[in-house]
Amino acid sequence: MARHHYRCPLRWADMDAFGHVNNVVFLRYLEEARIDFMFRLAPGEGSESFTGGSVVARHEIDYKLPLVHRHEPVLIESWVTRIGAASLTIRYEVKDEATEDAPETVYVRAETVVVPYNLAAGRPRRITAEERRFLQEYLDEPEAASASEAVSASAAASSSGSGSATGSLAA
Repeated sequence: MARHHYRCPLRWADMDAFGHVNNVVFLRYLEEARIDFMFRLAPGEGSESFTGGSVVARHEIDYKLPLVHRHEPVLIESWVTRIGAASLTIRYEVKDEATEDAPETVYVRAETVVVPYNLAAGRPRRITAEERRFLQEYLDEPEAASASEAVSASAAASSSGSGSATGSLAA
């Protein structure tokens, strides 16, 4: 299973009064990564894939650690966890990769439900065979990812006493 990697710059305007990236800004980061994934990587010239439009039906975000301003971009890794007849789910991790000097640091884990949309007709549409083929390259079963996240989150919460905030927005 492939994963999409998007390097997102941190902008001074992304910071809030507490000196870290504001929670709302993470939605913009996810949008940038999703657009790069669905429109830049999807089948190219002459392809109708995703060009008719899409809408976000749901966001779920778990804020793990504050992300403070720095000059290096943050990595947004994304992959598909579900492909339905007329919707798909994209999962993300906003993080710094492990280096020789530091372990991987995950700031945010999130999911977005995306619905392909026929803008001309003003209604949702089905995922095409071409879109499905593209998405399947990035498909990972959510149960496996969720189980490992649950173990990691449980261990982190018990050792640090910190939790997470979850929000849901519909568009």
